[in-house]
Amino acid sequence: MQAGDLVGTLQGDGPFTVFAPSNEAFSKLPAGTVEELLKPENKAQLVAVLTYHVVPGKVYSKDLKDGMKAKTAQGSEVTISLKDGKAMVNNANVATADIEASNGVVHVIDAVILPPM
Repeated sequence: MQAGDLVGTLQGDGPFTVFAPSNEAFSKLPAGTVEELLKPENKAQLVAVLTYHVVPGKVYSKDLKDGMKAKTAQGSEVTISLKDGKAMVNNANVATADIEASNGVVHVIDAVILPPM
């Protein structure tokens, strides 16, 4: 978030819903992906990936509907699917839902989701 200059934005009033990849999710990316995104010349791509994980407003697990689409701060939509009582955002499983934050809610996901390029 610091490399993308998004800390100030996400510390703002919000509210925001953040689909936060776990540390394990980042480790599933191809080798060198994170390092490549952190290069100054790739800042726009980094910001796109990070803001694709943020949805304006508070969206709790009880609000999710199968097939629901949510517009991200990046501008593209993510798709929510529900199966056997479990939620997914695109291809990522929601591992931990509804973590309260002072300006929104966080859902931990098990994969990094990438915006359409």
